[in-house]
Amino acid sequence: MVWQTYIIEFSYLLASILFILGLKGLSHPETAKRGMHMAEFGMMMAIIGTLMHFEIVSYTWIIVGLLLGSTLGAAMGVWVPMTAMPQRTALSHAFGAFAAALVGIAEYYSYTHGFKPLAELGQVKMGAMGFEIMLGSLTTTGSLIAFGKLQGIVPGKPLVYRGQNIFNMTLLAVTIGLFIYLIFVPTAVIPFYMLLGLAFVLLGITITSGQGIELFNRLRSREPVVGSR
Repeated sequence: MVWQTYIIEFSYLLASILFILGLKGLSHPETAKRGMHMAEFGMMMAIIGTLMHFEIVSYTWIIVGLLLGSTLGAAMGVWVPMTAMPQRTALSHAFGAFAAALVGIAEYYSYTHGFKPLAELGQVKMGAMGFEIMLGSLTTTGSLIAFGKLQGIVPGKPLVYRGQNIFNMTLLAVTIGLFIYLIFVPTAVIPFYMLLGLAFVLLGITITSGQGIELFNRLRSREPVVGSR
């Protein structure tokens, strides 16, 4: 059904936006709680969109996955100490965004490899799908970097180098350019995977690596972050 397809795409698009806003909300103690609620609602929208797919022939493994994920989430919520809550939140954001990105990638693959009629991959659907994949990909990598800094796995010092702003803006412009190109030429497979690689590997890293560990640690101490508002 057409209306069902639009609802699914809207759910994924809204979920991706809420993941980004939720991650941004965690940059300040006063907005951290609201950021968590946004991320929770985003994950709920992603689940609803997935369950509405008419290609689903059995809900057995879906139910198993929901039960397993809910059990692990509840265990983490109970046993993870409050001092490690920022790491847990960042890791949850990474998994949620990765799931949203994988759904979009699988959807695009189904169109370009003959599992679904290619004629149905219009500009509106490609725009929503590309936006979902782009945001989900960069949120995955960015959240993992944030987790690594909070946990001490990744050096907490901000990565700063000459021409950093120019490089980041150029990278963002190229990514947006590929995204716009795919809207008008949805069947361009190579630009799609270029967009995926830029969002996953470069954008997610460059956005988060420029932040110092002090920014993330203030979530624990509730010390105001200067210039974050």
